[in-house]
Amino acid sequence: MPTPSASSTDAAKPAHSGGVQSLERAFDLLERMADAGGEVGLSELSGSSGLPLPTIHRLMRTLVACGYVRQQPNRRYALGPRLIRLGESSARLLGTWARPHLARLVEETGETANMALLDGDEIVYVAQVPSKHSMRMFTEVGRRVLPHSTGVGKALLAGFPPDEVRALLARTGMPAATEKTITTPEGFLSALEVVRSAGYAVDDNEQEIGVRCLAVSVPKSPTAAAISISGPAGRVTEEATERIVPILQEVARDLSAALADTGSGGA
Repeated sequence: MPTPSASSTDAAKPAHSGGVQSLERAFDLLERMADAGGEVGLSELSGSSGLPLPTIHRLMRTLVACGYVRQQPNRRYALGPRLIRLGESSARLLGTWARPHLARLVEETGETANMALLDGDEIVYVAQVPSKHSMRMFTEVGRRVLPHSTGVGKALLAGFPPDEVRALLARTGMPAATEKTITTPEGFLSALEVVRSAGYAVDDNEQEIGVRCLAVSVPKSPTAAAISISGPAGRVTEEATERIVPILQEVARDLSAALADTGSGGA
């Protein structure tokens, strides 16, 4: 009697985490596709994942049937449209999960706290908790801006290779929101060097005159995310920056840990 192939038993084989191995493999392939820009060939997936081609082919057929992957005319595979709805819903929840951490930022810094994601080539704000001051900053949740004129944009792009940053800037352009906006790729890349060295980013009247923002990226976030505080330049001074940045960095670490918590509860 022939023995069952490895691929035929994947669905029933428990994974190290106690889950189903084939399910873990399918999500791993989706993440690898996203890392590769959204479109890959089977041989590329096999090379990066170490899985045999028959296993990958079977998993991809299932993902195609469910609408999470689509096969292109060139026989390569691309992320499918059903993922859009999941992504939009999870982005909204990400803002909900962040709110307690943003509220802590407001409590400890006195300024409006924001969370933003890099969505394609744009920054989108997904959560905000306003300052209790009568003079405070408001950024509408859902608002989209270009990264080069924002603190959160700098904080996020500081983690990208320079050639990817240049390509993004070439696609978006670098229009001036104020006379302080950085409008050249060289100037922006120099600013990112400062961000990497300092560990935080500053929007110094670059998006709006009279407003300063301090921002840090959220480490190990499932998607590129940053948090920031924003307030009048007269309050968010250099002296205030020295006090606020360590708080921002601590809250970012705590938010990262909260996002990493699966909440499985041992189930």
